[in-house]
Amino acid sequence: MSDKLTHECGIALIRLLKPPEYFYEKYGTNLYGFQKLFLLMEKQHNRGQDGAGIGAMKLGVDVGKPFMFRERSMETNALATIFHEQLARYDQMKADGIIHPEFPKTVKNNFEYSAEMLLGHLRYGTSGGYGTSSCHPYFRRSNWPTKNLLLAGNFNMTNMESLNLNMIGQGQHPIFDTDTQSILESIGNRLDQEHDRIWDSFSGEKLQGRDLADAVGEAMDPVRILTEVSGEWDGGYVIAGLIGNGDCFLMRDPAGIRPCFYFVNDEVAAFASERVALMSIFEKDEDLIQEVQPGEVICIKANCDVLSGHQEDLPETKSCTFERIYFSRGNDPSIYKERKTLGAALKDQILDAIADDFDHSIFSYIPNTAETAYYGLLEELGHHRREYVRDQILQAQTEGNLTTEFMAELFDGPWVRAEKIANKDIKLRTFITQEQNRTQLVSHIYDITYGVVAPEDNLVCIDDSIVRGTTLRESILKILSRTNPRKIIIASTAPQIRYPDCYGIDMSVLGNFIAFQAAVAMLKDRGTENVLQEVYQNCCAQAGNPPEKIINHVSRIYSSFTAEDISTKIAELVRPSDVSWAGEIKLLYQTIENLDSALPDHNGMWYFTGEYPTPGGYVVLNKAYINYYENRLGRSY
Repeated sequence: MSDKLTHECGIALIRLLKPPEYFYEKYGTNLYGFQKLFLLMEKQHNRGQDGAGIGAMKLGVDVGKPFMFRERSMETNALATIFHEQLARYDQMKADGIIHPEFPKTVKNNFEYSAEMLLGHLRYGTSGGYGTSSCHPYFRRSNWPTKNLLLAGNFNMTNMESLNLNMIGQGQHPIFDTDTQSILESIGNRLDQEHDRIWDSFSGEKLQGRDLADAVGEAMDPVRILTEVSGEWDGGYVIAGLIGNGDCFLMRDPAGIRPCFYFVNDEVAAFASERVALMSIFEKDEDLIQEVQPGEVICIKANCDVLSGHQEDLPETKSCTFERIYFSRGNDPSIYKERKTLGAALKDQILDAIADDFDHSIFSYIPNTAETAYYGLLEELGHHRREYVRDQILQAQTEGNLTTEFMAELFDGPWVRAEKIANKDIKLRTFITQEQNRTQLVSHIYDITYGVVAPEDNLVCIDDSIVRGTTLRESILKILSRTNPRKIIIASTAPQIRYPDCYGIDMSVLGNFIAFQAAVAMLKDRGTENVLQEVYQNCCAQAGNPPEKIINHVSRIYSSFTAEDISTKIAELVRPSDVSWAGEIKLLYQTIENLDSALPDHNGMWYFTGEYPTPGGYVVLNKAYINYYENRLGRSY
């Protein structure tokens, strides 16, 4: 991505379905679950830039002994820090004779993360503080097993204010910190109520102590509880949890905004935010990895029974295309194909921009995340060129002009010129310099390949998305201009980002989007900036309406312009003012139609279209525009 975005978190959940002795005998380790948890999290490391956390729960622990555990870190290498520290403790206990690996029970009794259930979270925060206390899992403690809860998730909720007000109305005292805290208490309160109800139902039974606690835990129905409580939420989420009675669960939002996948056999059940992580770690083919369905709750009981259910009257599925294509690992087989398809879909726009002049056009990509789409474009351009040669041969044959010289001219003619133009210098880190020097440092993040581009050449570079345009202006265009081409063409595999996100990706400040800036600038250029005030008045007028009654007035700002108009204006706005190069800059964006065609099963495109998957999205959009017009900074939810 050209612009750094703060985006969604990653989760991992492992439930061992066999006793510790089984894994030691088969795999020669007492840390099978712990190792798999680390690998699942490491394969999703791109989702954790702000910290990491792990949790665990043991079954059958003697009274008086702890059975739920948690570790969190905000270190630069948080994930490695957590696991290295725990392994050091394990090794020390071996050295001290506390743990004897040949006796798995000594490991389970003494090492916290030799447990049947393990939960991991990679934090890429969008709100709240940035201390260790902001890292998942969140922990709700109690002496009653069924009232203990470890919770971690990839989510943002848009209606936390109303949820907190509901809790206040019940007599609770919620802490207005993060939506994670609100969700923890929302679920926890419902668990408390269910515990008390079940406990009362056993009042006539002759059960005491551990037998009574086990009976309450067995009667608990997390699927029903979670289905009911989540009916009050508005947002995109995947949430995993461990309950103190030995149940664990995972749930996904009804619109399917956030993704989650799982794998189950007779040994283990494992869940992760990305399918390819499960494929790699458990060495399974794609067809053995299942997707958690929109609105689904999956629960594994303490006795290993697997239960599932889902909310009724599910809305249309709107899985987030941004998360799927631009943030998930590109080695997922489906995502890899989709990225290539998006690159190929830019062919017609690019051919028009270069006027079919292959002789004087060089194709490349920047940044590295656009590489897969680049391969798709090259393949499509190759098809185009071969079709041209074929048609020329057939025409010459029909006209009797097919000669050796003609054939040689065709085959020696302009084929696709693919070059590596920009090379990221991984030694440079922008955070090591003072803010006033950061811009200069950013402009040197990439080295360029000199001597490849001629002054008469078009330089075409594929980008995966252009959000704010800052990196284009301050870095990429400055770098590419040093090659001194006739024209620089930047082609984005994503459409113009026009509207804020509020479901996991932190893109809620409307005024930051270069497409929005371009539309506003054109309104002012045309003397129609009164539209901005009218939209503001309309947004203010509906600010107090119920979420389902709020409509998108911001779309008026774009309605007078074509996508090409906006792209042309963006090219003006991102042109660096401090370069001497005078060539043309042209920006191309993917069309909505092509994106939809490339991802027929994933149509969550609200940041492009303004069509939100939940009513809360329109509330956020409304507030985002009011904040912009009133020049208020900060998130809109």
